[in-house]
This record gives sequence, C-alpha cells and structure tokens, in this order.
Amino acid sequence: MTGERLMPIYARLPVTLVRGEGCRVWADDGAAYLDLLGGLGALSLGHAHPRWVAAVTDAASTIGMTTNLVTTMPQARVADRLASITPVDDATVFLCNSGAEANEALLKLVRKHGLAAGRPIVVALEGSFHGRTIATLAATGQPAKRAPFEPLVDWIRFVPAGDVGALDAALAPGDVGAVLLEPILGEGGVVPLAPGYLRAVRDRCNASGALFAADEVQTGSGRTGRWLALEAAGVRPDVVALAKALGGGLPIGAVVARADLAFGPGEHGSTFGGGPVPSAAALAVLDTIEAEGLLANVAAMGGLLRDEVARLAPAGALAEIRGDGLLCGFRVHGSTAPAVVQALLARGVLASTAGPDVVRCTPPFTIGPDEIDEGAKVLAAALEDAA
Repeated sequence: MTGERLMPIYARLPVTLVRGEGCRVWADDGAAYLDLLGGLGALSLGHAHPRWVAAVTDAASTIGMTTNLVTTMPQARVADRLASITPVDDATVFLCNSGAEANEALLKLVRKHGLAAGRPIVVALEGSFHGRTIATLAATGQPAKRAPFEPLVDWIRFVPAGDVGALDAALAPGDVGAVLLEPILGEGGVVPLAPGYLRAVRDRCNASGALFAADEVQTGSGRTGRWLALEAAGVRPDVVALAKALGGGLPIGAVVARADLAFGPGEHGSTFGGGPVPSAAALAVLDTIEAEGLLANVAAMGGLLRDEVARLAPAGALAEIRGDGLLCGFRVHGSTAPAVVQALLARGVLASTAGPDVVRCTPPFTIGPDEIDEGAKVLAAALEDAA
C-alpha cells in the first residue's frame, strides 16, 4: 500500500509498517526496524505491551462510546489519577483527544480568565510549537507555519525563549493574562529552557497576576523521567496540557487546571474526549509506569543514549546534543537532519527530525540498554553516511 489517496501533509518515510512488539516494528516486506520514533513520543509503553493490550481489550468489550452526557468509571479514574500526580493546586481535568485539542482548550481557558481580569494578551515563546488548529497555530512561535493562514488571532505576544528581560518588557503594559511555554521546545529543535528561566517566569506570573500555562504535550506523562518536565525546576503551573505519551498509542489529551479556572457548563466540550477505551489505555499507561519503575528507566536510558552517541559519533559530526529523559535531540551541521533520518532508515532504525538540523529520538519508556547501544551505534554510522 502506498497511501496515494492520503493528503500529502507529511513527508512520509518510504515504509509501510504492519506489526510491532516492544521497541521493534516490521514492514510489509518483512524488514525489521528499531523504533526510536515511538509514535512521535506517543508510544510510551512500546508496541503491544501486555498490560496496555489487556486494558484496551477489556474496555472495548465492556462499554463503547457513551459521550460526556454521562460518566464512565475509566474516565473518572483517569481524571482522579491525573489530578493526584500533576503538580497543579486543587486540580480539575478536562479530557479530549489530542495535544492540539488540549492546547486549544488551554488557550480558551486562559483567554476567558484574562478577559475577565482585563488582561487579554497571552505571551508565547519564539520557536515554540503548540499545534495546528487556528488558536494553537497563532500561539506557535514559528512564522513559516503561521504565514499561509494569517491573519490569525491578534492576542498573542511573542518573546525570545530564555530572555527574562524580554519577558519583563512584554508584561510591563499590564495586559497579559497568561504566559504559555513548553519546558523543552520540541518541534523547535528539542531546546530545554533553563531551570532558572522557568522559575523566573513563575515569579513574574505571581507578581503580575498572569497564569503560568505549560504545554507538556511532548514532555509530560513521564517522557523526561518525571510526570512533568517542570518538576526538575521545582515549578508548579496553573494549567497544563498533556497528550502523546498519556495514551500509549490511543488518542487522548488532557488539560489539568486549578479548580477556580475550570470551564463551566456549556463553555467547552468534546464528544469523544475521555471515552472509556482511551481512558482505560491512559490508566494502563500510568499504572505500568509506576509498576515497572519506568520513570527511572526513562531517565537512565535517555542519559545513556545521549552519552553513547556523544562517544561514538564521528568527530565534528554533531554540533550539540540536547534533551531530557527520552526526548533527545542531536543537532547536526547545516540542514542534514532529513538525510540522517533516511540513513537511519536504511540501517534499520526509525527516528524523526525537529527542524532541518535536529535528529529527534523519542523511543518507548520500556527501551533497554541493548537497544540503546544498538541505536547509538546505528546513529553514529548514519551520521557518517550523511556527511
């Protein structure tokens, strides 16, 4: 199957996958690949993890679609669980279907709060990525992605990432209701924000009355070895968006917000959000992360991958190695990241790019040292191939 009827939205790798197990996938021609792509960070437990499969199968055979006019047990349980593990005060949860939907809801929520307070502006970071819906695209700090669809909403103000002085200037008019950021700029090149900067943002939000809004779609649900990447800086957001790794392969997103910020009846909604099957999948992900000690494994394996690539890569092949946990970015010289990804594919490894100069690896949390060793060796060889 070539997928010629699919809209050409993605620059797809020339492979059709038919089966997966753990961190391995197989194509329709029988070729096997080590999956360091991991569903762009969504495949937290790998392919066909027994706990996840059992939970999804049980849910699908118990009750199907109900809508949010009623409550289901998986939905209620996943909301309780997210409220308990997410460092948001007096947390409430809105469940949806994707990261873009979670960020869209987050923006709508902080916009409502800001308008009520006479502070309608949302500050976002240059280089950020928050989704491809109209509002999330407007808040994405990458002009090339916005340009074909402009004019967009006019209440976003951009500042350079990591620049406290620029943030102070943006807050100075007193019209900012929220500051939105990714703790690690994912699509922007896997660029971590310094802990000191994150704490400075929190301090300035406290002083100005602005909300601290975090997009942890890529970094949350354990991707960095913590439930939220912000925990490394000791920062608590007022509202946070989650998705990707939360569902382990099924579409689910969440907004976790302070109770005083919550939407009221009729202010927002989602027909499929928090359905029984994806909620059961999310519960299986959270349960398995805890039962199998995967947060510690994420931290250890991510560090090992970065260290091994640094050791094995040809001299001068990499400009920088970035990331946290199993969100890893390997910055190359020039715009050769796509060529490296193709060289990886030819050698039996799947990865992605985060811009033209960054090779991104987001493998499952279950990856082990032998697979890390294999991936690092192949990446080093691919860097030489693409040189």
